[in-house]
Amino acid sequence: MKRVMLKAKIHKATVTETNIDYEGSLTLDENLMRAADLIPYEQVHVYNISNGERFITYLIRGKKDSGIVVVNGAAAHKAKSGDKLIIASYTLMEDEDIDFFIPKILITDGKNRIKKIK
Repeated sequence: MKRVMLKAKIHKATVTETNIDYEGSLTLDENLMRAADLIPYEQVHVYNISNGERFITYLIRGKKDSGIVVVNGAAAHKAKSGDKLIIASYTLMEDEDIDFFIPKILITDGKNRIKKIK
C-alpha cells in the first residue's frame, strides 16, 4: 500500500512580498529549496499561521541568499508581507519504506535564514 507522507517542511517562513499580477506560485529563496530538497515547479501546500488560510501551489526558485518568500497570483489574497507560513511537500511511499524515512524539517528565523534542521 502507498501512503502520502510529509517529505519536507519549512516552518515559520516569513512572507517578504505578495504579487497579485503574477500568474501564480510561491517564489522561495534557493537556499531554502535546496536545504528542504524542493525543486522548481514542485507542488507545495502552504499554511498561513498568521491568518489560517491554506492553499496549494508550486515553487519558483528565488535568488540565493535573498531570504525571499513571495506569494504570487491569486494566492496573494491569502497572505501579506510579514505573515508566517508553513510550506509543506508530500510524497507517496510504500509501507515498507516508511519506518526508515525522516522528513526534512527546517525552522527559519524572521529573515528566512535556517535556524535549525530536524
